[in-house]
Amino acid sequence: MKKNKRKFITFGAPSITNNELVSISRVLKSGWLGTGPKVTLFEKAFKNYKQSKFAVSCSSATAALHLSLINCKLKPEDEVITTAMTFCSTINSIIHSGAKPIIVDIEASTGNIDINQIKRVINKNTKAIIPVHYAGRPCNMNQIIEIAKNSNLKVIEDCAHAIETEYKGKKAGTIGDYGCFSFYVTKNLATGEGGMILTKSKQAAKNLKILSLHGMDNDAWKRYSSLGYRHYKVIAPGFKYNMTDMQAVIGIEQLKRIHVNWKVRKKIWNSYFDELSKTNLFLTPKESSGNKLGYHLFPIILNKKISISRDEMLVKLNKSGIGCGVHYESIPAHPFYKKKYGWNLNDYPIAKNFGKNVLSLPITPLIKDNDIDYIIGTVKKYL
Repeated sequence: MKKNKRKFITFGAPSITNNELVSISRVLKSGWLGTGPKVTLFEKAFKNYKQSKFAVSCSSATAALHLSLINCKLKPEDEVITTAMTFCSTINSIIHSGAKPIIVDIEASTGNIDINQIKRVINKNTKAIIPVHYAGRPCNMNQIIEIAKNSNLKVIEDCAHAIETEYKGKKAGTIGDYGCFSFYVTKNLATGEGGMILTKSKQAAKNLKILSLHGMDNDAWKRYSSLGYRHYKVIAPGFKYNMTDMQAVIGIEQLKRIHVNWKVRKKIWNSYFDELSKTNLFLTPKESSGNKLGYHLFPIILNKKISISRDEMLVKLNKSGIGCGVHYESIPAHPFYKKKYGWNLNDYPIAKNFGKNVLSLPITPLIKDNDIDYIIGTVKKYL
């Protein structure tokens, strides 16, 4: 009898239920697919979940970061500090805002930005800090806010990994001036593409909304509503960064299950940790007291005690039917940034080692108990 082949475990596969399918069908039948009432409902639901004063939807976390930086009114000589261990969109957003990115090294234990390194690079041109809550683990926001206040800096939280994350009882994304979220297909709340900006400022929220849709003072849904047509005026050179109702209804349904899915992710994360901590792999620690992890990634870091390289492990796990990710190669490892800013990888030794050796295991809520056991057993086998 032929043995059944194990189904490939897709990295970051989203949890989609019939509720999303029904909601999308209703939007399709409504005749309105673009930015409309469902977007407004999603903004309200997300704002309430995060206990934020204002929420502005957009097309991606990259757009969210860019709009937040634009609203800081940066000049070409201005500098924005962020981590050397992040996705390129964090850096690109700074560049596109017209400012200069300044990267610093990370903490070896967490992968988050090193607070002491931030202090070293602040000067008269520094205008903002972008802490990245890596893998859903909160940065030390008390110290970052203190540094920002002392130097009159804006704080833009990159929460692409941190929808459920909390720091000392405060929701990630509500601590700084802006909080930027991703709803990309692999994220804990997935709408395919999409993002959100949180802010405490009513004026900032108004500006961000206008900038997200060409700089118009009135979006299409409002112009074509039952109240009658109203001409729009372009009051700023904005962008095409709006979210659609098609995305928003998925987000509304996903948000209803966010805590249930978080508990599943936590179980998977703890199962990995409890077993793989017995090996020579380096793992980021369990959540500290008073904090809540988003459990977006489970990173494992290979090292000199292990005979197999990260890339060799990637290939072997993939051939064994386990989809994995690399989050991330450190920023100074990329040719463009090295050439543009003269960044030397050796100046960021912890990020260099982290980026060269890190591998993320699947942690989607779709993973079953037998999948968890199989993944752990396969990793151990190749170690």
